[in-house]
Amino acid sequence: MKLALFNQSKVGLVQDEVVYDISSLIGWDSQKPQESLVKLMGNFTEGKTKIENRLSQCEVYQLSDVKLEPPVPAPSKIVAAPVNYHLHQDEMNEQFNNAEYTIEKLGFFLKAPSSIIGPNDTVKLPFKDRRTDHEAEVAFVVGKRAKDVPASEAHNYIFGYFALMDITVRGKEDRPWRKSFDTFTPIGPWIVTADEIENPNELGFKLWVNNEVRQSANTKDLIYDCYKFFEVASAAMTLEPGDILTTGTPEGVGEITKGDTVTIKIDRIGEFSVNVEYKEE
Repeated sequence: MKLALFNQSKVGLVQDEVVYDISSLIGWDSQKPQESLVKLMGNFTEGKTKIENRLSQCEVYQLSDVKLEPPVPAPSKIVAAPVNYHLHQDEMNEQFNNAEYTIEKLGFFLKAPSSIIGPNDTVKLPFKDRRTDHEAEVAFVVGKRAKDVPASEAHNYIFGYFALMDITVRGKEDRPWRKSFDTFTPIGPWIVTADEIENPNELGFKLWVNNEVRQSANTKDLIYDCYKFFEVASAAMTLEPGDILTTGTPEGVGEITKGDTVTIKIDRIGEFSVNVEYKEE
């Protein structure tokens, strides 16, 4: 299933170019979307059958007419993978001389959940005199509490997948500071449930700035794949339902500036865009 938040935190099932409002079928509370998402994930087997059986009773919207929102609105944490593609390591060494290690030695870092925005929202650049870059990533949401989960079991704890942009100010500050400004984590366009993704470690994806392809890669080239990264993260901390893990960016990282439109597309998941402006304008 493709599950989207839209129009003031309703929840919808996306099929082709329409959105079915399934909020009433599953007891969704639009005032508490994150809590409702966690509840939905916990009861998904039962809820899925109810949705499928009663879909014809739901109000239907054209996808082009709705305002999509972040599909995971308020996780307790965003766990992110640094330098998780070999070619990105080479790129970082060449451009910034600051990628001595890969994820194998760096582990992970955290981003502020308050940095999340959704499709067609605006990235607000905080500085005019500092370089800010795009980073395209495949991300997923934790479906149930997890601690010390081996990679072989990780698929049982992942509820679904979506696209994420990790916006980053370049500099010498630690990653959490440079990546946690408000609007620096666009996610979307919806969650594709894990049962629809046969192998998350074979997903192609691209990122465009305006009409220029900047990044084009496949998750088969990850150093730590989705499941191994889950193992590493859950070994260090308890992952709560609704937490986001994001798997790192490939080569092709580049600068964004005022007036740009940035688009990300992941095979079998979908695509969305954001605009770029300066914070004070």
